[in-house]
Amino acid sequence: MVPSAILEVALATYELPVIGTEINQTAVTVAGALVVVVLIGLSGFFSSSEIALFNLPKHRLDGMVEDGIPGAKRVESLKEDPHRLLVTILVGNNVANIAMTSITTALLGFYFGGLSAVLLSTVGITAVVLLFGESGPKSYAVEHTESWSIRVARPLKATEYLLFPLVVLFDHLTRQINKLTGSTEGAIESPYVTRDEIQGMIESGEREGVLEEEEHEMLQRIFRFNQTIVKEVMTPRLDVTAVPKDAGIDEAIETCIQSGHARVPVYEGSLDNIQGVVHIRDLVRDLNYGETHDLELEDMIQPTLHVPESKNVDELLAEMREGRMHMVIVVDEFGTTEGIVTMEDMVEEIVGEILEGSEDEPVEEIDDHTVLVRGEVNVEDVNEALEIDLPEGEEFETIAGFIFNRAGRLVEEGEEIEFDGVRITVEDVENTRIMKARLTKVKREEPAEADVEE
Repeated sequence: MVPSAILEVALATYELPVIGTEINQTAVTVAGALVVVVLIGLSGFFSSSEIALFNLPKHRLDGMVEDGIPGAKRVESLKEDPHRLLVTILVGNNVANIAMTSITTALLGFYFGGLSAVLLSTVGITAVVLLFGESGPKSYAVEHTESWSIRVARPLKATEYLLFPLVVLFDHLTRQINKLTGSTEGAIESPYVTRDEIQGMIESGEREGVLEEEEHEMLQRIFRFNQTIVKEVMTPRLDVTAVPKDAGIDEAIETCIQSGHARVPVYEGSLDNIQGVVHIRDLVRDLNYGETHDLELEDMIQPTLHVPESKNVDELLAEMREGRMHMVIVVDEFGTTEGIVTMEDMVEEIVGEILEGSEDEPVEEIDDHTVLVRGEVNVEDVNEALEIDLPEGEEFETIAGFIFNRAGRLVEEGEEIEFDGVRITVEDVENTRIMKARLTKVKREEPAEADVEE
């Protein structure tokens, strides 16, 4: 019954009131469907244009113009007035979507009742627009931002002229509404460069030879700085040189001289009870000039901070600058001293290791496939130096910690560990502590499980 009714409607003829021409209903439906397809394409065009043009970083657009890429100046012209550009895109997109919905509803009205036609049109057009007018085109624009921006610039310029009255009207109205709501036009397109964009520029600069390798590494360290915690930069407890509170001034000076440090912590009983820090300048002043001849070592102690090992380095740096402190004590969750952090330690996170005297390089490149590293070097630094991917665990952060973790016991000089195409040889051990290790990339047909050669 229903199919026959639809067939009768489809075969019906209608006379256009103005022209007086009879047109078959099927022809009207086909023509309307073709128009709807074109409108879907226009909807996708405007949606993708918005994403491409407003996702194109200003620095990249400037580079495209400077390189003389065809069409780049046209894109630059459009983006000179981002508010007008956005209004043009939205007017075009809404005209296409509204016309699409109206035509679809009219076509379905030939075959179904009024309410059914509206419901079918609403559901159908919503699904089609989401898929072919929004999601698909926008995903494409995200992946091809630069090339698509250039392609859409000319058609958008033509759209601005074609819809000029509507564009001018809505441009004026939205600006007035923005004034009433307190919105700023600059919010449409942020003038600031994002963190990811800056990192992208750094990588591009290094690839294109604009930045030297050392400059590239320093900039990357700056970006990692606010993600670094105290535990990663501290001098571990085993390497801490300190003096007891009841020591004499001569003994404290001798400790500073032998260790090569201007400041040393002062403890009472054990390193878990550090009272503060003394500076060799104050100690020598008392020794040479007797300005504080009546004072003991404990009278020269300068207070310092005790911070958790999980504290962010950038936060600690701000606190140390505010308190004019050059050394702080690092403790774990139980209050046990884990190590110390100095201002120099944090500066080295940015500029790299600052070596003194005959101190060895933390990472020494032997050849393209081999490096010799100190045990306290972070796994991340080793990965960067050798372009490998050793895992970084919560239980360890240094290459020595990695070796102990893989071996599951204390290791001796000459022992080797192989892990994922990397041979690690223990070169130097002092009192069970790994001082140096050699890492070599080896070619392997199949990655094997890590093992320790006895």
